[in-house]
Amino acid sequence: MAILKIARMGHPVLLGRAAEVDDPTAPEIRQLILDMAETLADAGGIGLAAPQVHQALRLFLWREGQELRVLINPEITPIGAERARAWEGCLSIPGLRGEVERPARVAWRGLDHEGRPVQGEAEGIAARVLQHENDHLDGLFYLSRMTDLSRLGFVEELARFPEEAA
Repeated sequence: MAILKIARMGHPVLLGRAAEVDDPTAPEIRQLILDMAETLADAGGIGLAAPQVHQALRLFLWREGQELRVLINPEITPIGAERARAWEGCLSIPGLRGEVERPARVAWRGLDHEGRPVQGEAEGIAARVLQHENDHLDGLFYLSRMTDLSRLGFVEELARFPEEAA
C-alpha cells in the first residue's frame, strides 16, 4: 500500500466529470482502493474521492463509524425536502471550512469493492459525506454549494471564535 498525493483545488483532475469504473475487480482498482484507504487514514479525513488522488474515476471511500466503506459508480438521490446546514472541510482545500446546506437524507447505490451491487439510505454526517464525495466525481467543491461566503473561514480562526461559527 502507499500514501497517495492529494490533489488540491486548482488541479485539472478535480474539475471534470470522472469516468465510470468498467471493472471494479481489476487489480489496479483493488490497489487504488487500498492506497486510498491508507491515504485517508494518514490524512485524518472521513471521505476521499478518486479524483482527489489524481484518478478521474467514479469511486470514493467514506468512514461510517469504525467501518470504511467503498462506493463505485455511485448514484446519490435526496429523500424528502428536508435540508440541513453544517460545516464542511475538504482534504483538497486544506485549512478552510464552510457552512453548506444539503439534503438531510439520501438514498445511495452503486458497487462495492467486490463489484457487488449495494444500496442504502443515510442521514446526518453520513449523508453529508456521501454528497460531498459524490460532488468530487462531478468536478464540484463544497464552495460552489455555499450560499453565504461569510460562513467560510480558516479552521484556526473558526476555532478562536466558536460562538460566531455556531
